[in-house]
Amino acid sequence: MAVDIDFVKITPKANEEVIKLVNAENNPDIGLRLGVKGGGCSGLSYDLQFTPQENGDTIISHEGFNVFMDAKSMIYLKGMQLDFQDGLQGKGFVFVNPNATSTCGCGESFSIT
Repeated sequence: MAVDIDFVKITPKANEEVIKLVNAENNPDIGLRLGVKGGGCSGLSYDLQFTPQENGDTIISHEGFNVFMDAKSMIYLKGMQLDFQDGLQGKGFVFVNPNATSTCGCGESFSIT
C-alpha cells in the first residue's frame, strides 16, 4: 500500500542523510524503515533501520528512497517529523512526534495516553 509522504515529514537535512546512507548500502531494495517498538523509559521506542521491504509494509515513496512502515507503527507515527542534527550535542536522527504525550530525557522513547 502506498501512502503520500505527508504522512511523515522528512526535513531536507534528514532527507540528505537518508539518501547518503541508502546509497552506501549499494542495494536498490533498501529503504528507510520507520517503526515503533515496546521499551525505553517512556514505554515505546523509535526504531529506524535501513532494510528491504517486508510483507505487509506500507510504502511511502519519497524522492531518492522509499519509507517502509508496518501497520502498528503507522498509528503512532502519523504526522511525525524526522530531522537530522549534527551539532555539539551529538549527531543523529531526531523524531518530532505530535502524538507523543510524554518523552524521556534522551528523546528516544515516548508514550501516548
